[in-house]
Amino acid sequence: MTPAEFTAALRARERLLGYWCLLDAPVATERIARLGYDYVALDAQHGLFGYSGMLNNLLAVDCQGSTAVGLVRVEGNDPAPIGRALDAGATGVIVPLVDTAAQAAEAVAAVRYPPLGRRSYGPMRSALRIGPNPAETHDATVVLAMIETAEGLANVEEICATPGLDGVYVGPSDLRIALGGATSTDPALADAFEAALVAVREAAASAGIAAGIHNPDGTSAAKRLDEGFTFATVACDLVHLEQSARHHLDSARTPGATL
Repeated sequence: MTPAEFTAALRARERLLGYWCLLDAPVATERIARLGYDYVALDAQHGLFGYSGMLNNLLAVDCQGSTAVGLVRVEGNDPAPIGRALDAGATGVIVPLVDTAAQAAEAVAAVRYPPLGRRSYGPMRSALRIGPNPAETHDATVVLAMIETAEGLANVEEICATPGLDGVYVGPSDLRIALGGATSTDPALADAFEAALVAVREAAASAGIAAGIHNPDGTSAAKRLDEGFTFATVACDLVHLEQSARHHLDSARTPGATL
């Protein structure tokens, strides 16, 4: 899928599946990108890599045989990290902690070149595959606002109505804590959390933009897509590496077990 094809599909609210990477492991990212996911998201907010790691993993996403485009969750709603991610070749950015429509508009402006925004022109790598002309870039670049705070949830309808915003993305851990959860998976908040997800989905559908959500596994991702989310991420390489290693360790220590 090319960046332009991915962007068109996301804006059309087609179902898309992605994977989340925290590790600076380009060879692993390359293998993941060939599996059939529509996108691979690199976490520059909480991930374990710097700029060179982000660049190298975006290069890995674009490997021969890849089915995916690269997205980056930037570290903040600021033109500098947003511009760096896009200049490095990201097809889109996921902007964390968006609380208001004004903040969503700031994110959009950081992604779009003038006169639609204020992105500085310097497509060092992205010019090779996204653009380089501003109009072409706008057709192939997405901006997604994270809904993960109580204020963001309260303002979700206004955020979704922001001109130029391509979609919203639920950060479930932060959102559950923001709603009063003692932990990021607090079951006591199940009803309030599910009601929040309905509010996000419906606001996005009303505005005609994409609605995405982070998930711990493929089964959860399928459930959320069936509920009405239009894209879903399976997370993440670090956790799945640990889970797989633990499974094999437990299997090996079980008397009579065979692998």
